[in-house]
Amino acid sequence: MSGHSKWNNIKRKKEKADGAKAKIFTRFAREIAVAVREGGSADPNSNARLRDAISKAKANNVPNDNIKRVIDKASSDTASYEKINYEGYGAGGIAVIVETLTDNRNRTAASVRHLFDKYGGNLGTNGCVSYMFTQKGRIIIEDEDGLDEEKLFEEAMEIDGVDDIEIEEFEAEVTTAPVDLVRVAEELEGKGYHFSSAEVAYIPSTYNTLSDEEQLKNFGLMLEMLDDDDDVQGVWHNLENEEDLP
Repeated sequence: MSGHSKWNNIKRKKEKADGAKAKIFTRFAREIAVAVREGGSADPNSNARLRDAISKAKANNVPNDNIKRVIDKASSDTASYEKINYEGYGAGGIAVIVETLTDNRNRTAASVRHLFDKYGGNLGTNGCVSYMFTQKGRIIIEDEDGLDEEKLFEEAMEIDGVDDIEIEEFEAEVTTAPVDLVRVAEELEGKGYHFSSAEVAYIPSTYNTLSDEEQLKNFGLMLEMLDDDDDVQGVWHNLENEEDLP
């Protein structure tokens, strides 16, 4: 993995998230609602899936009041959501995975396919690109005053389940196995660290670049339109020079 590319990708994701808090709240509201219904309880003490969903929401700065309202509403909400991943290639052959949580798979499939087609890509079958990615828990720690690299490294590596940590002056990326994400995030929070995000990410094993301006424009527009779709929970790709997107 290219360190230069990775940090640009992280920063771009953070900038987009900072400007779309409502989208973040919607994403985690759906996850919490699904956890309440499938776990059979609105009590996180007896519903492990709900407890994990709440922890992820808090790690992504969703306010407690929002979380409580979602839990209260989920108990009476009859909508049924299902998780569906779509895979394909964007402009220039960039591999893309789209995570969705939808109550209408026909609507979501048509919308995702339309965006791939409109911006020079093509939607493929399950497995056509996912073999190029590995799922990992990824926690982004930030501190406007700067991070103490030595202290953070020592404290993070003391936590069981931390696979790796990479640190810059104001941000650090901690990776874990997906199953360890919530627990590691809670332990880091207990040590006083603050997150800009904590999520299960699809990390590419190889990256591709785009140099054609039209392809870069189309790929960037596709990402923006997918991000604006309420059914979309996350978009992952292997574009190395994401910083060049308009």
